[in-house]
Amino acid sequence: MRIVDLIQKKKQGEELTWDEINYIVQGYTKGEIPDYQISAFLMAVYFKGMSKEETANLTLAFVNSGDVVDLSAIDGIKVDKHSTGGVGDKISLIVIPLVASVGVPVAKMSGRGLGHTGGTIDKLESIEGFKTTLDRNEFISNVNTYKMAIVGQSANLTPADKKIYALRDVTATVDSIPLIASSVMSKKIASGADAIVLDVKVGSGAFMKSLDEARELAETMVAIGKSLNRKTIAVITNMSQPLGHEVGNANEVKEAIDVLSNKGSADETAVALTVASYMAVLGGAFADYDSAYSALKQKITSGQALNNLKELIKIQGGNPDIVDNPDMLPQAEYHIEVKSPNEGYVQSINAENIGISAMLLGAGRKTKEDSIDFSAGITMLKKVGDQVNKDDTLCVLHTNLQEHDAAERVALKAFAINESKPQTVIEETVLAVIS
Repeated sequence: MRIVDLIQKKKQGEELTWDEINYIVQGYTKGEIPDYQISAFLMAVYFKGMSKEETANLTLAFVNSGDVVDLSAIDGIKVDKHSTGGVGDKISLIVIPLVASVGVPVAKMSGRGLGHTGGTIDKLESIEGFKTTLDRNEFISNVNTYKMAIVGQSANLTPADKKIYALRDVTATVDSIPLIASSVMSKKIASGADAIVLDVKVGSGAFMKSLDEARELAETMVAIGKSLNRKTIAVITNMSQPLGHEVGNANEVKEAIDVLSNKGSADETAVALTVASYMAVLGGAFADYDSAYSALKQKITSGQALNNLKELIKIQGGNPDIVDNPDMLPQAEYHIEVKSPNEGYVQSINAENIGISAMLLGAGRKTKEDSIDFSAGITMLKKVGDQVNKDDTLCVLHTNLQEHDAAERVALKAFAINESKPQTVIEETVLAVIS
């Protein structure tokens, strides 16, 4: 078997077999196939696509390239969730204690943020003492005892995907649905979950800008999950503006506390309850979505879900007192109000620009090696459809950096304000469900 023949085959739009795909993935992981040939292969995939079977085989080859987490020692159906990334997306912080409150085990592995999107692990590490590294026995014991645990991803989880993703990033082949889907699903499969709920974001703050693209990605990932014997559901959610009102790390923890205290914004609460409800159904706690939604909503109003968050923080070494006193979380020195230049209505908010502004304030990373400031971020005071007067505060920037002009300019640029009220304001947060 020769890689050049397989590049030619895919270039002509032919379907690759399992053996051929596995040969490519294993050969590249071991360093036997050079970057320039894999780059050619990725470009052929970009233009010719992959069949459902090819995409599933690519996913499995990624899984087999490294460690596969064995969660068989955990009782019950292990349920995981994954977001394709957005701005202000702190849904994992909410759903882990919420789903655990109905007895469904959540064994969560999450990543760090890069670029304009945040990472769950970074947000949790803004809680002093919170451990995101647990040994296997402690991780399994916590899930069996408390029905929840969260850790950072293993360094040797899907190494082929990590290596290929780095190449995609510099060869303009990131935006290929088979490559995105296999990348996402390989990590979820290798993490050992029995069932997976996917939160596929669409809009200005998401990778998928149109609903058609998001639907295609969701359908592809659900098909992969089912072909590999994982119960899988995808929820397509709106990321045409930041989710909720907080962007950053410590301030997103604060907002997650608000949601679990029954004081959260409508959009964020709807996404969290929807994702959690499907997790609870896949985990076998409820027969249908409506009964799950009703029960989980009650867990919020009764305070049990909030108590679960305290328990999660405590068992992973953090100080649970921050739940009752969020001001104990890191605080920034500077707070800069971004003012409206004119009166009118907020027509749109470019969520990606808000994410970039937060990164410039210190809340995110430009490269994987960058450190982050847990106290940095943005509080959104105006959302799409809101009326504003000249000099009204649109958002507040939080930072410890004395130089913040660039972040201020990017944040202001995110807001489009016109005299007339927007003709259509997309109020629906959950746009579609693929099962």
